[in-house]
Amino acid sequence: MSRVPQGPSRRLLLTGALALASAAVTGCSSDGEESSGSAKRLRIGYFAFPSGDLIVKNRKLLEKALPGYQITWIKFDSGASVNQAFIGKSLDIAALGSSPFARGVSGASPIPYKVAWILDVAGENEALVARKDTGVSDVAGLKGRTVATPFASTSHYSLLAALETAGLKTSDVELIDLQPQAILAAWQRGDIDAAYVWLPTLDELRKTGVQLTSSKVIGSAGKPTLDLAVVSDDLIARDPKAIDAWRKAEAEALRLLKSDPEGSVKAVSAELGISTADAEAQLAQGVFLTPEQVTSADWLGTDGSPGKLLSYVTDTAEFLTDQKQIDATPSADAVRKAFYLKGLPDVLK
Repeated sequence: MSRVPQGPSRRLLLTGALALASAAVTGCSSDGEESSGSAKRLRIGYFAFPSGDLIVKNRKLLEKALPGYQITWIKFDSGASVNQAFIGKSLDIAALGSSPFARGVSGASPIPYKVAWILDVAGENEALVARKDTGVSDVAGLKGRTVATPFASTSHYSLLAALETAGLKTSDVELIDLQPQAILAAWQRGDIDAAYVWLPTLDELRKTGVQLTSSKVIGSAGKPTLDLAVVSDDLIARDPKAIDAWRKAEAEALRLLKSDPEGSVKAVSAELGISTADAEAQLAQGVFLTPEQVTSADWLGTDGSPGKLLSYVTDTAEFLTDQKQIDATPSADAVRKAFYLKGLPDVLK
């Protein structure tokens, strides 16, 4: 059995980040704007995961709001890679799970970004599934089994929480660090017994697996996970108006999920390359807040009055410290400084 290894050093993270930065700039520059600090460039990291982000991208809501900008959308597989890219200064805005965000703001050299929006709350769209042929029917039954998840992700955090609740130590299972597509391949080969992962890979595993628990269940028990959106400190300093425009675009997408479900399904279907039926089913598994809820005391809050997300992030960091995933829990003040709440009420106008 193997114990979960400690996360990679900042030096290794930086090496990976520089490679990502080079790829992003080389592959996406088209109009001669070469300076990564240009106020006319926005590099946005996103996941191929059903959310308002895909609606903003598909309907070009941000391009319409900022016609003079070069906007580049860069797809990532997990929050660990997003953290690397921010260290390498190759992103301005990105989707990021609450667990990798808690990691990012921990330590003596926190990553230079701040949470500025909430994309969704994890529900049935992230879950722990065991292969049917293993005969495992509950989390406790995973003792001695091989379980895969993308390390440093919200799924990893939820998996650790599920094991703890079931009375298992991380040393009781063999934890494997795999990205979603690699999880699917390992599952199909029979190399792993179970996996904690998100859509769309999750739906593929469910076809031949048994769901043991989900992020909705784990969240209801006191350990919620969320998909956040973070902005770089550099963008906050040089172009806060672009952040305001981006927030308004994200707020519009959340409204469209409620007011135009058919159009939202079509947008997600197009972005993910799946049928509208599958897109509808995947969207139904997420928990999407209204803009009013995002800015409420129950969630993100407003400038001068941060919401409950502050305690969620702190609690996540404390849990990761207990699990020896990070060295120490950041102070409440350090977490508070990693929130960018200025101008939030404007998105409701």
